[in-house]
Amino acid sequence: MTQRQIIQVFEQYQQSRMQFVQAVADLAARPQNIEILKNAGVMSMLRPLLLDVVPSIQQTAALALGRLADHSDDLATAVVKEDILPQLVHSLVSQNRFCKKAAAFVLRAVAKHSPELSQAVVDCGGVDALVLCLGEFDPGVKEAAAWALGYIARHNALLSQSVVDAGAVPLLVLCLLEPVMALKRIAASTLSDISKHTPELAETVVENGAIAHLALMILNPDAKLKRQVLSALSQISKHSVSLAEMVIDAEIFPAAIACLKDPDEYVKKNVTTLMREVVKHTPELSQVIVNCGAMGAVIDNLGNCCGNLRLPGIMMLGYVAAHNESLAMAVILSKGVSQLALCLSEEHEPHIKAAAAWSIGQIGHHTPEHAKAVATANLLTKLLELYMDANSSEDLQAKSKKALKSILQKCTYLPGLEPLLYDVPSNILKHVVCQFSKVLPNDNKARRLFVTSGGLKKLQEIDAEPGSPLQEHINAINSCFPEEIVRYYSPGYSEVLLERLEKYQPA
Repeated sequence: MTQRQIIQVFEQYQQSRMQFVQAVADLAARPQNIEILKNAGVMSMLRPLLLDVVPSIQQTAALALGRLADHSDDLATAVVKEDILPQLVHSLVSQNRFCKKAAAFVLRAVAKHSPELSQAVVDCGGVDALVLCLGEFDPGVKEAAAWALGYIARHNALLSQSVVDAGAVPLLVLCLLEPVMALKRIAASTLSDISKHTPELAETVVENGAIAHLALMILNPDAKLKRQVLSALSQISKHSVSLAEMVIDAEIFPAAIACLKDPDEYVKKNVTTLMREVVKHTPELSQVIVNCGAMGAVIDNLGNCCGNLRLPGIMMLGYVAAHNESLAMAVILSKGVSQLALCLSEEHEPHIKAAAAWSIGQIGHHTPEHAKAVATANLLTKLLELYMDANSSEDLQAKSKKALKSILQKCTYLPGLEPLLYDVPSNILKHVVCQFSKVLPNDNKARRLFVTSGGLKKLQEIDAEPGSPLQEHINAINSCFPEEIVRYYSPGYSEVLLERLEKYQPA
């Protein structure tokens, strides 16, 4: 056998290995093939090929493993059990950029499924190796590494801390300065995933100068980048007053409000979420956002979106209104109540309705004037319907009840209260009747209207327990009217009159 023939044997073997990994990688891209590949023992076949002498075979084997692990928790667990992770970490440290990208992809595919699988990546030194890749020259390697670190960090504070401890944050902040758009996006996304768990983690991100760099990208034309930037700023702001103030000090408002005009729905959702996370802390922070003209813009946006895209805006209005009377009045004057009424009637998801009910309660519970704004929008009866509807979720019923009670205790607008005298549970009715008992003694016109509208008649029909607060309120109202009028509207009085008529003998 000649030398050429001997070499040809090796070449054929290499070609066969290449054809095999390429075919498996292609098959793994289609979900319907995954189970067959798994049953054929593909994992144990790919494992030795990760250490192949030919880098392109290593890279394609890693790509195939990544696609398999990405598909399901079971296959990702198989990657761990086959002891493949240490080989991938070795590739991250010592191989070429193509192999590094493929290895980082597998680690990401494993880590995404659960905290336990992410912990396996941490335990085999994966995080340290990925952080080293953040310092590589090639932006594709940096992107793959940042993406994998984000999937590890997003699960919980402990995993996020392991990413921070490996020194990822300053390198991720530097990635924000890179010209490659995809790398900027992933870096912002990973910083968001790190920041979301605890104030301490968010402070680490802030201490590395992230806010200033994120703030500069708010008006970037790339919608996907803006989504991630606004998300990161939201996750930082949510933890404490001091962190929210740092975001405000970066002067991202009023520029960020322009994002509510963005054609991308998730840019609009994320900027509203950012405002929600800022305003919830203090009246002063709320006032800063209101002074920027955010209120009208958020309310307009609520009219142009639906479903979960509405949720941050609904909650933002509630947080602003909760702080004090003047901020709640700002929501009313910006037509916030009518927009929340629309959200309450148009939305079908219980959690969105519950958020709207909560916000309406925050607006209406301050003064009679605030309560009147809610009552004139016919929201008291709507809240009652949601509370009494057996199909409403427990949370929706609880929030509707709480909002209704808090508004009723301030409401002196009797036309809004009167419909609540009919078919209402006693725990709500006592609050309604209590408000009538406060207003009627001092308002002659209201007393007359109460009689002519049928309110007094309905009051006499209420079966209240003797000595109960409800009965005391009824007695207080009855004492505002002449005794014969109260008798006239009492149940059974017409029969008494007929009986007297029968007994009456004309002279």
